[in-house]
Amino acid sequence: MRQTIFFGTMAGTRRLAGLFLLLLALAGCGGGKSLTREPPASGAFARNLEATQAGREVVMYALGLIGTGYRFGGKNPAAGLDCSGMVSYIYRQAARHVLTGSAADMAKKGRAVRPEQIRPGDLLFFNTQNRPRSHVAVYIGDLRFVHAPSSNGAVRIDSLENAYYRLRFEEARSYFGG
Repeated sequence: MRQTIFFGTMAGTRRLAGLFLLLLALAGCGGGKSLTREPPASGAFARNLEATQAGREVVMYALGLIGTGYRFGGKNPAAGLDCSGMVSYIYRQAARHVLTGSAADMAKKGRAVRPEQIRPGDLLFFNTQNRPRSHVAVYIGDLRFVHAPSSNGAVRIDSLENAYYRLRFEEARSYFGG
């Protein structure tokens, strides 16, 4: 009977909610760094923030490369592109912005962006090879991105709602004014 009273009344519901919030707060105060990082839920990402003019140009160029063949180390569409070569090519052509090096090198530049503030044209970085920032993609909006994965051999669109990419997402960076 006591359990029914505890959970069955409005005061009991408030107590239960308060206990739950207290447990959450205590769990967050564990201290030390966690060895594993929880990926953001797909709802944490921006869906339709407006792009800057440069971001729109980057998106248009990225979409124009869909179907381009993959080539490790590739830096131009005629010969094939890898992920960093694709991003470097797009940024140079669409935004007149020089962005070179590996995905990890690119991640050292630009301004960090929280998932809920990602805009079309920003870059997304993933850990796809057990190495931080081993893959880079161009965010195009609505939780989708253009990238040059080695699997399936061509530039394509994928989604942050796809568990594979959501679990491997590490950070986003912007290279344009905000």
